Amino acid sequence: MTNPIGFIGLGNAGASVCKALLDKGQTVIGFDLSPERRKAAAEIGVTLADSAADVASKADRIILSLPKPEASIAVVEEILGAGHRPSIIIETSTVTPATAIACHKRCATEGVGFVDAAIAGGVASMASAKITFFLGGSPEEIKLARPVLDLLAERIFELGPIGAGMGTKVVNNGVMHAVMVVLIEAFAMSTKLGVPVQTMVDILNREEGLLRPLVHRVQERMADGNYKGGMSVSNARKDSVLALETAQNLGVPLFATLASHTPYEIAEAKGMGDLDYAALATLWEDWATVDFQKK
Repeated sequence: MTNPIGFIGLGNAGASVCKALLDKGQTVIGFDLSPERRKAAAEIGVTLADSAADVASKADRIILSLPKPEASIAVVEEILGAGHRPSIIIETSTVTPATAIACHKRCATEGVGFVDAAIAGGVASMASAKITFFLGGSPEEIKLARPVLDLLAERIFELGPIGAGMGTKVVNNGVMHAVMVVLIEAFAMSTKLGVPVQTMVDILNREEGLLRPLVHRVQERMADGNYKGGMSVSNARKDSVLALETAQNLGVPLFATLASHTPYEIAEAKGMGDLDYAALATLWEDWATVDFQKK
């Protein structure tokens, strides 16, 4: 068996990534606590091990795809506690940055490399080796992980120190989930107004639609610290009030949209009314002690 890749966690995501590796001609040694998942993995060509520690005894490069942070910590402890020293452990499970940092610290005490390589995308992209990875780790550890990740990736963002990969995924997913609520609220309103769903999709899908705040206001105005002119905070606040009033008249409950109105009231009260509404970013620069401007 030549330089096999170890894989711990053979659920939907793990099995899909295993398939991609197998399709690339790699030997994969895997383990999962579930007998059903082990059986399914064996059927696609994964060589089964008896435990996570057994995987580490047979493979020098190990990928984790586990259901919760506690499982990742436990598996790292099992591997190291059994005396195995793989060159690199690649964490693809969705965990917190703190978990990735804790696992990395534990591995470092034993001379084992550890990176967090969060996966963006679904099982189809995983199985077809078209994954986008959010990667965090030291340059030396990333160098050890890249030959494995390059087999699976369509795109890899190297984001900085350990924890940066998972942190980016958490932020990315948080945006997606919050925007989903805003969209549902918006479509509840537009549907009650008699606007077909597809028509509203087409409206929001324009260049001046849903992407406008990201591309123009975050990428351009926030990055440059330029808040002169444009759509003013006062006008944006007025439009937000109209949206809230319309929702009330239509009997549509708002949660995310209602919460998003509050910063406009704060900005108006602080005398920011004539600035572009991207200037709300300065509130967070103050509250969170961050700086959005390009260096």
